[in-house]
Amino acid sequence: MTTLGQNLKIKPDRLWDSIMDMAKIGPGIAGGNNRQTLTDADAEGRRLFQSWCENAGLTMGVDKMGTMFMTRPGTDPDALPVYVGSHLDTQPTGGKYDGVLGVLAGLELVRTLNDLSIKTKHPIVVTNWANEEGARFAPAMLASGVFAGVHSLDYAYGRKDPEGKTYGDELKRIGWLGDEEVGARKMHAYYELHIEQGPILEAEGKQIGVVTHCQGLWWLEFTLTGREAHTGSTPMNLRVNAGLAMSRILEMVQSVAMDHQPGAVGGVGQVFFSPNSRNVLPGQVVFTVDIRTPDLAKLTSMRARIEAEAATICKALGVGCSVEAVGHFDPVTFDPKLVSSVRSAAERLGYSHMNIISGAGHDACWAAKVAPATMIMCPCVGGLSHNEAEEISKEWAGAACDVLLHAVLETAEVVG
Repeated sequence: MTTLGQNLKIKPDRLWDSIMDMAKIGPGIAGGNNRQTLTDADAEGRRLFQSWCENAGLTMGVDKMGTMFMTRPGTDPDALPVYVGSHLDTQPTGGKYDGVLGVLAGLELVRTLNDLSIKTKHPIVVTNWANEEGARFAPAMLASGVFAGVHSLDYAYGRKDPEGKTYGDELKRIGWLGDEEVGARKMHAYYELHIEQGPILEAEGKQIGVVTHCQGLWWLEFTLTGREAHTGSTPMNLRVNAGLAMSRILEMVQSVAMDHQPGAVGGVGQVFFSPNSRNVLPGQVVFTVDIRTPDLAKLTSMRARIEAEAATICKALGVGCSVEAVGHFDPVTFDPKLVSSVRSAAERLGYSHMNIISGAGHDACWAAKVAPATMIMCPCVGGLSHNEAEEISKEWAGAACDVLLHAVLETAEVVG
């Protein structure tokens, strides 16, 4: 195998320009992006990515979940591909880098190999996973979950957005329903580059996060049923107040997370009141509790306690309570060999680095069920993400992409 010297690097200006060009599609209202899954903006972003990839000599495959696979051939027709990717969809008020960096870093990696006429034994496949965010269609990481056999295709197609539109119908509508069977592809390895979405790397002054594990997660969707009534004329002792029950559950979730320290988090980011009128007590409240920890025993304990205590709270108030688990994955330990490749690449290139646990879920979590997988992280300013003010530097992006390049080439095996 050819030795990879520290002078082998990507073109950070080209990578950065691609990120900025993608950010023009589905602009937000405060400098970020609103390019949610299976919207017209998503379709436009996909077409731009497709054109860039085809100009780089890649051939496209699309599966029945709408995931895009862009392939650079290897010299060995029997060698399984090394996959590199992330996602192009965003939160409703998302940043320009979450997910996008990982997809376009894969493209930049290929462009660099083309520039230098570097061949690899294994093919390299740059991947844009569909519906990673789960903002429009829960759960998150839906397409990679179907790929890994965690969800069925029928389940995924039946997921509805807040307007009642289904994933399957919207995939057809935007013209990105592929013909490949989901999960039929086999992987030699999977790498994902991502912004940290947390403050640790910046606070520690490290350029590279060597991701060893990913937290497990439960999304628990609560539906509380009260009685609609006038807020002014209904006596306090005669109310069946679903909103009050929700507030007490939110406080309880905070206590449960604090009782499971260190390394556990819990909170609520989405709430729907019905009828959502100023002077009507809600007849129904729907909200999702998000709990995470890298410790499986803690994760299981937190879920059990939250569901039990929520039932007690609601019973005391006469409020109906049902719970549906709409998202879940166990804690993930990434492949030690690939983790070592990332660490070695950072050291070879002279970039400061540290081990880190991913606080967010990523497509790599499901890819790890079917192939060796790992992640690379770069810092983000103030740890801010899922926010239009999300920011990274061109230097951080370039360093992380350099590490990705070296790690992927070690795994894909340079020829010549």
